Amino acid sequence: MTPTGSATVRNHSLLSSVRLLLTRRFGSFWVGSLLSNLGTWMQQVAEPWLILSMSGSSFLLGLDAFAMDAPVWILTLLGGVLADRRDRSKVIAFFQTIQMLCPILLVLLILTRTIHVWMIIGLSLIVGITDALSMPASQSIVPSIVAPNQIGTAIALNSTQFNLSRVLGPAIAGVVMARYGPVWCFGANALSYIPLLLTVYWIRVTRKADRRFAMSSGRPWFAEIRRIGRQPRLLGALCTVLVTSMFCGPLIAFSPVLIKHVFHSDASHFGQAIAAFGAGGLIGATGILAVEGRVDRIKLCSGAAVLYGALLTLVAVNRSLPLLSVLLVLCGAAMTASNTSANSILQYTAHDRIRGRTSSLYMLAMRGGLSLGNLVAAVSVTYLGVSHVFLINGIAAVLIHAWIYRKWVCATAAVVQQIPSSSEHTLVLGHEAGPQTAIALPAQKNVSKI
Repeated sequence: MTPTGSATVRNHSLLSSVRLLLTRRFGSFWVGSLLSNLGTWMQQVAEPWLILSMSGSSFLLGLDAFAMDAPVWILTLLGGVLADRRDRSKVIAFFQTIQMLCPILLVLLILTRTIHVWMIIGLSLIVGITDALSMPASQSIVPSIVAPNQIGTAIALNSTQFNLSRVLGPAIAGVVMARYGPVWCFGANALSYIPLLLTVYWIRVTRKADRRFAMSSGRPWFAEIRRIGRQPRLLGALCTVLVTSMFCGPLIAFSPVLIKHVFHSDASHFGQAIAAFGAGGLIGATGILAVEGRVDRIKLCSGAAVLYGALLTLVAVNRSLPLLSVLLVLCGAAMTASNTSANSILQYTAHDRIRGRTSSLYMLAMRGGLSLGNLVAAVSVTYLGVSHVFLINGIAAVLIHAWIYRKWVCATAAVVQQIPSSSEHTLVLGHEAGPQTAIALPAQKNVSKI
């Protein structure tokens, strides 16, 4: 393709993104999610710094992160079933309303000076439970409000707003905490739920019942999830997200320890560090939009994951605060490129009637991996120090991701060879071929692209 042709395709991709943002349903959901995530990231800066200031314990910091992510292992698959069997808008609204009460209670506890670390961890557990039950619906509602050919763009745009909030939220939180204290960050988070709840109610997604997806065969619902996980293309994406979360995810949770104990700095620099990571994520999401439909997603997913692990090793040995910001920007870009590509693979392949369960597997890999990684890091940092833990995790991530990529490509190639050559190929999700679980793929295309 000529340089002029490449520029034309890139401009067309960006124009399509702008048009999608201007639509009533997706545009309003995008804005509501952005405002909600701004509040979330303000609390994500204030809460760990508050715990570290109150206790001075790296273990309690990791325990708080574990409490927020651990419920995913038990409840996220149930959340996927709820997303597929119930009104996704109602599922989101119900659990997000419960979640909104947690920062309100934190504000009251701080103002009355009755706050204790165990209370913060307990509220984090409640947030984790509501997240586990509502996030599959939140993830799967995006493809439900756009056209099928816009799913990849919508997912990348959703990742863009998430990372934009991760840039703005911590930056605002750093200023607010320095001047007014953490209580204002918790209050802002409580208020940020309101636009999201109003938006979800407004865009209300209704779906007609589809008997072909009714689980009338007598098989338990987790059998459907197991069949989804048996697809090599999907399994590779899930494993990549899991390993990234387990080994590289603790970078964010233990950034307060890195800033305070290694660089001997304060909360403002911690906010800047999280904002730098978010800026990188924004760059990564924008890059995904620019190359949408023209890049092999498997290579992009694995390559970015390997890069993230390598960058984590550099963070471990770095002792320059300005260079840390640069490395965190690159880490954010690599993580977003990898996870967004994996999510696109999952959402493109799954039918809408099982998209909630597919999203629950993605959340299980991402948030479940984070919970395990943060718990192990909480213990390891106490004995080895945060820099040594990051170094070990980074090296392990690079090696494991390289192995996963090799297996992923071989398994996908084996499936492709079994597909008969014809004008149209069919990729089946599950043991039983049928219209309810089939996705048509055009012939003569590299099926490692979506």
